[in-house]
Amino acid sequence: MSGKASTLGGHGGERTEHRTRTHGPERHTLLLIGKSTLAATLAWFIAADLLHAQSPAFAPFSAVLIMNVTVYQSIAQSLRYVAAVVTGVAVQAALGFLAGPDPVTFVLVAAIALTIGQWRALGAQRSQVATAAFFAFSTYVSATSNTERATQLGQIVLLVLIGCSVGLLVNVVLVPPLRYRSAEHGIRALAGALESLLADMGPAMRDGEFAEEHARGWRSRSNHAQALVTQARSGLRTAEESVPFNPRRLLPRHRGRTSFANYRAVLDALERAAYQLASLTRSLERWRGEEQDYSYRRFLRCYGSFLGSLEEIVRVLARLDESQLRDQAARLCELAEEMQEQRRTVTEQAERDGLPLGDPTRPYGVLVIEATRLTEEFQYTCDVLQTHVQGAAR
Repeated sequence: MSGKASTLGGHGGERTEHRTRTHGPERHTLLLIGKSTLAATLAWFIAADLLHAQSPAFAPFSAVLIMNVTVYQSIAQSLRYVAAVVTGVAVQAALGFLAGPDPVTFVLVAAIALTIGQWRALGAQRSQVATAAFFAFSTYVSATSNTERATQLGQIVLLVLIGCSVGLLVNVVLVPPLRYRSAEHGIRALAGALESLLADMGPAMRDGEFAEEHARGWRSRSNHAQALVTQARSGLRTAEESVPFNPRRLLPRHRGRTSFANYRAVLDALERAAYQLASLTRSLERWRGEEQDYSYRRFLRCYGSFLGSLEEIVRVLARLDESQLRDQAARLCELAEEMQEQRRTVTEQAERDGLPLGDPTRPYGVLVIEATRLTEEFQYTCDVLQTHVQGAAR
């Protein structure tokens, strides 16, 4: 996950060097605008100049509406959009031909279309059921015969299909993005936040120099790290959705890079670590001033050293790079052993000092429990990456 595109989800194959410069969101926005403009223009040309449709705007509107960052989402949204439009037009057609173009019919059309629009399966396109029904009613009223009405309603569906087809074609053919870096950036931001938090907590606890306001600040930063989990998961989901139906995945340099299982394993561990660090900082807020004597400070020094071992692991996770993954996985195994030793030291020190681990009003029990949980999470992550390296070597 360095400046060079890492591919933790890959399953072997030759790695192609990528440019160290990453493209910001502005490039993707400009690309999406350009593709939408081209799709809208082509759809308008087909609808207005070739078909001479009465309402050609349906085609470019549909082409732009289903244009999405990933091909997968474009296909998913186009299917939902077509289903919504066909449903809305069908409701109008059924009621219009049965009851005629009068206000009572419009009330029924609106009520039924809005009710169907609550169907969750249509997702973000649910409102298009009523929109299509209203446009269909307007077209139905303006027509002079039943034949013309049927033709115009069918033309609406045809234009929507043309617009969606053009939009999909443009999105597939014209630089469909593979968003590997979306997964990388989210995880790097989360790992960086945890690394910074641990870098502050470890020395402060080792020196026994922290007060309630420090713990309160740590808790605020741990909550921020938890918020970054949502962004990281969104980036990972975008990366996963950029692969299906994307022809670029067949290119030699992208083969074997279609799985994000290792990204997900790292993210899952960091998410649980963020949650457990939040619990730890809440416990530290309850730390009593009289507990800063020598015996408690020995426990604090041990715990600070344990957090320092976690910081080293998170630092490596924040800089994972496929080209260096073998060395980094070996380093993580070494750090995991050190982490395990530091965790045992924490537990043994708590027992030697006779700390009230079972007292829910004191922080010691929670600190020891969270140390165990954090150790398990990072050990599992190190094991996953080591297994990936061993599998790639076969």
